[in-house]
Amino acid sequence: MAKSTVSMKLLIDTQAKRVLFAEASKDCTDFLFHILAMPVANIISLLKKQGMVGSLANLYESIENLNESYIQPNKTKDTLLKPALMHQVSGSSVPLLLLYDAPTVKKFYKCGGYNSSYNCNYLNYVSDDPRAVCPSCNQIMTANVSYVAPPSIANKACDEGGFVKGVVTYMIMDNLEVKPMSTISSIILLNKFNVKDVGALEEKVVNLGMNEAVKLLKASLQSKNVLTDVFLS
Repeated sequence: MAKSTVSMKLLIDTQAKRVLFAEASKDCTDFLFHILAMPVANIISLLKKQGMVGSLANLYESIENLNESYIQPNKTKDTLLKPALMHQVSGSSVPLLLLYDAPTVKKFYKCGGYNSSYNCNYLNYVSDDPRAVCPSCNQIMTANVSYVAPPSIANKACDEGGFVKGVVTYMIMDNLEVKPMSTISSIILLNKFNVKDVGALEEKVVNLGMNEAVKLLKASLQSKNVLTDVFLS
């Protein structure tokens, strides 16, 4: 079951009022990296209610408002508006599932009709449209067929899931640059940021749920100081 939140620890310069960097676990790092795998339509769906800048939202709404009569019979609006996404990449518990409405589950249909010589229920004809006509008996194919998913690779003991390894802690910069964390790199960064008063530094643990994820996504498209804008504004 996917987690509902992940967390990371911010190091804040209270004098400069900025986030210097964040300390993050594997789950949080996977969470941020997998945002890159989100289809554009899912991103627009999340951001359009937040006042998205640009014209892609208009394209999205055009599909929403398009009458079904103009759409190919074997297609639905959700094909474009809610494209399928692997919520648990390689068995990861990254909570991408909570970021947007789940795409409509694809349904398949077979013929449950009969003719004088055989039962079409046992023939290998399947359609994704309940209006399709069986080529054998000319009956409408309205009998639901249950889809069976292949075995999940999450069952493999050798795979801890996700994208990055969990043996180290990761450093996430204010501009979302990510790198493995070390004591030396932390000291070098404090010097780079010209931090003179260590007493002005403050740690803050933040949880990332759906609301924070949307804010991070929006800020990442507009700012170079994402963590500061989201958590200190």
